[in-house]
Amino acid sequence: MPSVMVVGASADRRKFGNKAVRAFLKRGYRVIPVNPHETEIEGLSAYASVLDVPGEVELASLYVPASSGRAVVEDLARKGVREVWLNPGAHSPALIEQARALGLTPVVTCSIRRIGEVPEEY
Repeated sequence: MPSVMVVGASADRRKFGNKAVRAFLKRGYRVIPVNPHETEIEGLSAYASVLDVPGEVELASLYVPASSGRAVVEDLARKGVREVWLNPGAHSPALIEQARALGLTPVVTCSIRRIGEVPEEY
């Protein structure tokens, strides 16, 4: 399975940024939580920013507002991430255009559903 950064991961189990961490783990992904305010989420080390994550990462799933996503996609491109999933509330036409211009493949989707899980079950 590929590695996935969950940008906007949360320690709050009610939030989708936490549900996604658990769903990706259940599906066997190597999950890397990214949140500048947390050091650990669901037993995993959390990183303050995309650029702090060591090694290569194939995929990023965003759980941040589209306005914050602009800086995140720039960092994702610098990091060499190829694909970014923009969850409900985390996308805008401008962000999609920016991601494409930076060489990323943006996918507007609910990442939890995309991997075959049901958010309401978490």
